[in-house]
Amino acid sequence: MTSQNTSVVVTEFIRGGFDLVKRPMAVGVIILVIYVVAVAANIVNILFIIYDQKLHKPMYLLVCNLAVVDILYTSSASPTMIGVLVAGVKTISYVPCLIQMFAFQLGWVMEMFALAVMAFDRLLAVSCPFHYHSYLTNARTLVLTYMLWIAACGFVAVLPATVIPLPHCNSVLKYTFCDYPAIIRTTCVDPNYYFNLVSIIIFFLLFLTFSFICLSYVGIIFFVKLSSDTDKKKMGSTCLSHLIVVTCYYFPVFVLVIVTRLGVVLTLEERNGLNIGSMLVPSLVNPFVYCLRTKEIKNKILNIFKKIIHLNRFS
Repeated sequence: MTSQNTSVVVTEFIRGGFDLVKRPMAVGVIILVIYVVAVAANIVNILFIIYDQKLHKPMYLLVCNLAVVDILYTSSASPTMIGVLVAGVKTISYVPCLIQMFAFQLGWVMEMFALAVMAFDRLLAVSCPFHYHSYLTNARTLVLTYMLWIAACGFVAVLPATVIPLPHCNSVLKYTFCDYPAIIRTTCVDPNYYFNLVSIIIFFLLFLTFSFICLSYVGIIFFVKLSSDTDKKKMGSTCLSHLIVVTCYYFPVFVLVIVTRLGVVLTLEERNGLNIGSMLVPSLVNPFVYCLRTKEIKNKILNIFKKIIHLNRFS
């Protein structure tokens, strides 16, 4: 599978994904603002859940886990993209590039796992409301979360394991950051073999998690029909938050992964845009969805603002 190109020793990569951007500074500032807001909002969610004993419940532990995943996911590539666009720093060393690739793909996989287990949590809450807390305790939720992180690391470990042994023929990354396709295209091998290998893993994870989420909602809809009108509104509000988050994540991912595998050719700008959107949008939307649509967290934020206003009046 090795081509006739002469291999070179690569100590650093040059990121060329933004070479065609007409206003790099403006794009960089937009990504910077989104990144800062997303990270700050997720940290606020985590702090609320950690310091409020009333929120130490399975549902909020899963929300906290999702916030950690979002911080990892968006922090894996956003700072380097901002560095390219705002500061003009286009190079990245070999090892940090591989670490960035691993962190990005780990966040990508964990986002799927986190959303799937949250769908399972809602299904249990709707189908077994009286036994929910005995079935899904805080300890079991933490164990399940740890197991998902370990499984995700196992899947993602395939990527650096296949990249590291390969010889490189150039050091220019075609895309905006160190993701797997960008690094593979710098090697001296036929990329299709590796793309097909990874596609099998991606399709397995995508359809496994998405099918699980869909089946969970089939069960939720069935049990909601048997509930009272008051319970229906409560369940609907809770599930709507999750559905918004699922849509924000899976829509760009399905377009990027499935459509391109079916033979649809995307331009470099379209591919980079979908990559950036699939990373930034869920990380930005998730904390606000759960802050604004979760009664306990929303009330806590409103109480804090009321205290601040009260103190300002008497200061």
